[in-house]
Amino acid sequence: MNARLDARLVPCAAAAWAVTLVGLYAGERAALAVSVMAILLAGVAATARVRGSRAVRAVAGPLLATFLIGAGYGVAVGVRAGVAETHPLAIAAARGASVTAEVVLDGDPKPLRQNHFGGAPQVRVPASLRSAQLGRERIDAGGSLVLFAAADTWAALVPGQRITVRGTLAVADGPGLEVALVRAEGPPRAVAPPPLHQRWAATVRERLVSAAHTVLSPDAAGLLPGLIVGDTSNLPDDVREEFRVAGLTHLTAVSGANVSIVLGAVLLLVRALGIGPRTGTALAVLALVAFVVVVRPSPSVLRAAAMGSVALLALVVGRRRQAMPALAASIGVLLIAAPDLAADAGFALSVVATAGLIAVAPGWVTRMRARGCPRAVAEVCAVSAAAFVVTAPIVAALSGTVSVVAIVANVAVAPVLPPLTVLGSLIVVCGAVWPPAAELLARGAAPMLWWLLEVAERSASLPTAELAVPAGAAGAVSVVAAIVCGWVVVRHRRLRRIVAVAALAAAAVCVPMWIRQPGWPGTGWVIVACDVGQGDSFVLSTGATAARSSWTPGRTRRPSTGACAGCG
Repeated sequence: MNARLDARLVPCAAAAWAVTLVGLYAGERAALAVSVMAILLAGVAATARVRGSRAVRAVAGPLLATFLIGAGYGVAVGVRAGVAETHPLAIAAARGASVTAEVVLDGDPKPLRQNHFGGAPQVRVPASLRSAQLGRERIDAGGSLVLFAAADTWAALVPGQRITVRGTLAVADGPGLEVALVRAEGPPRAVAPPPLHQRWAATVRERLVSAAHTVLSPDAAGLLPGLIVGDTSNLPDDVREEFRVAGLTHLTAVSGANVSIVLGAVLLLVRALGIGPRTGTALAVLALVAFVVVVRPSPSVLRAAAMGSVALLALVVGRRRQAMPALAASIGVLLIAAPDLAADAGFALSVVATAGLIAVAPGWVTRMRARGCPRAVAEVCAVSAAAFVVTAPIVAALSGTVSVVAIVANVAVAPVLPPLTVLGSLIVVCGAVWPPAAELLARGAAPMLWWLLEVAERSASLPTAELAVPAGAAGAVSVVAAIVCGWVVVRHRRLRRIVAVAALAAAAVCVPMWIRQPGWPGTGWVIVACDVGQGDSFVLSTGATAARSSWTPGRTRRPSTGACAGCG
């Protein structure tokens, strides 16, 4: 634990997050009930702070602040939830009414992997309502909508565009403050151009993609925009899956590391030019705003940008910067501006990972250095391990899997990430000014991109690269139990020796089997034959993704309870 860690704001941020979640999932009445309970508890804490002993007063003060903040957030999210529940479109969605709405797009159209509305590819688009025509009734009211539409006519839209859409309403039954879902019928109508800053951002992103595809391989060209601006639309599905299995998906979700590099580069340049701290801070704020506009305000980017803004404010007023208070303050600010983030998995992963890096990683670095480990190696290993440990339960609950190779893969790619991020940022800047220079710089990024792709592919191809666990709370609890057991083993020398001997024995048996028999069927197979006692099955490879099979019924010579992937 960092000796200078200031965690006084952490209970307040936790209370705000918990109460907001109650409002998103349970609705207006539950949020207001929690607020009333928090006010009563705040009264008890205030009384204890006035009349209690010194020890009681020391505890009652933080509790009073926590309960008051929780009550305030409960009222805020309760009122918003009530407005969403009683919105005219929410009422009309219950009967599946048709609507013509004028909306402003809040984000990029995101492709749907599973299409719930037919065979054609679909996209999901968040939008803000401006007005709607519901039968003969005109509704001039705000609210959040989610549009589902055909990808061929909607994928090219840009955030900030004002459009008219006609479609069928559906109930938004998930957590959040959306008033309704809209299944769009046909292409968007009366499409207005996006604002100037969004047009600029779209141009910057397009030029980055163009420079990457001009000089890089398809896999690297799809990866570079994801690393720099979070654009994974051109990332091949097999590469996406390899990154997921290897525990490297977070690299394509722009987060605090990118924000830190941008702000750090601007502040270093300001210092080198001899510019004063206030002017330098203003330039850093402009760079931060431009960065958020270009990469789009995803949950991790919003969290990192808010945290960076708090740190910049502390720099201006001359207060000592502390990471944990900045993180807690950013959570509070973001939940006021966008309560839906409380139920967003990306936001939760980003916050938990950052908290782990602040609270856990420094202590591990100190212990590793005390054992003679070089500082650079200790920091890389501690950061990767801490981020994995604190996020693994959430990942297990969401996906039902745990990556076994995530720590090693992240340590392997760590050396190339800072120079690649800096070079990628230069590619973005040059692409906006002089595209040929961006293409030249993109060639320089090719070796580092190759290394990322190679690590992801090799890691994902290892046997048991990920383990299946129960999804939901059971998976999270099982992973937490495994982490606790691992911590106990690490803390006791005798247990470490026993586990090490058992692991070496298991590896001595399993690794040769995996090397000699990497899977079924083996790599480069041509024909596979299988006899399960009830007949014979033959599968002939006719291509990379095609095969022909035959089945010959036979006598049942012996009872068979097995199954074969090639039979049927």
